[in-house]
Amino acid sequence: TSTTTTMVHIDSLLHAGYHNPVQRPWQVERTLTKGSLMYPIFITDEADSLIPIPSMPNQNRIGVNRLEEVIAPLVQKGLRAVMLFGVPNDSVKDALATAADDPAGPVIQAIKLLKAKFPALLVSCDVCLCEYTSHGHCGHLNEDNTINNEASVRRIAEVAVNYAKAGADNVAPSDMMDGRMRAIKQGLLDAGLSHRVSLMAYSAKYASALYGPFRDAACSGAQFGDRSAYQLPPGSRGLGRRAIERDVREGADIIMVKPAMFYLDIIRDAKELAPDHPIAAYQVSGEYAMIHHAASAGVFNLKTAVLESMASLQRAGCSLILTYFTPELLEWLN
Repeated sequence: TSTTTTMVHIDSLLHAGYHNPVQRPWQVERTLTKGSLMYPIFITDEADSLIPIPSMPNQNRIGVNRLEEVIAPLVQKGLRAVMLFGVPNDSVKDALATAADDPAGPVIQAIKLLKAKFPALLVSCDVCLCEYTSHGHCGHLNEDNTINNEASVRRIAEVAVNYAKAGADNVAPSDMMDGRMRAIKQGLLDAGLSHRVSLMAYSAKYASALYGPFRDAACSGAQFGDRSAYQLPPGSRGLGRRAIERDVREGADIIMVKPAMFYLDIIRDAKELAPDHPIAAYQVSGEYAMIHHAASAGVFNLKTAVLESMASLQRAGCSLILTYFTPELLEWLN
């Protein structure tokens, strides 16, 4: 009598390599640590305020006088880096974003406070004009309301250098203007700061639907049109690759992709195009809100989903993740 045996080929056998729980971390490309995280925070010029942001659960606009009470417990839990966004009153906004680097404004005041209270904390500053312009666009405008790139870059570089002079450790222009990396790098060099202030490029920043809650938080919506003339079209891979290569050439120290989870292919491209640079991803406000709302609706467990989202970004090639889930992750990573 003959018997038929179904053979599994030797080269098909994978299970044994991760059967034991001790083995599973060995298969992971990167391990999430507290040092992998940067916490974006919104600084309002209402100094004593702590204002909840309705579209972003657990997030607030923070006045400078409330900043220490918010940040101190997070530093004790292992927070290593923050990204500051200024949220000024409408009364100080004008066409040229004059208030962006006001020494009495929220960002420069926050830089000085954080560096005095938490000297080991890396303080990064988003550099953009949209929060400070009356029209809500990310640069200076021509008479026909198109972007004046040259004037925009000049002003953005000026603001970045003034943040650096105030004590910022990193500046990160999010405007998507052409040529701003080189201008800022030159400005830092001329100011004698290029040895200690790094430059993080929002290299592949897409014109995404996922920024809605952020614009609510930062009060930075465009008053007319949209930002599609300078942020990248969502379906464009080639433009993202070209922007990454450009920013590497112009002196960026860190390359960022924004948003994150809809753009994992671009993160992988960034890692391949800039293999010797840290790659950052910004898990933006819409991603944060979606995960929160889905968890609230019982679609999945919040912690499980957030950790899986972090794993996806690291698997794609990230070594730095900007996320509003940082406070929770500091707890979970214990």
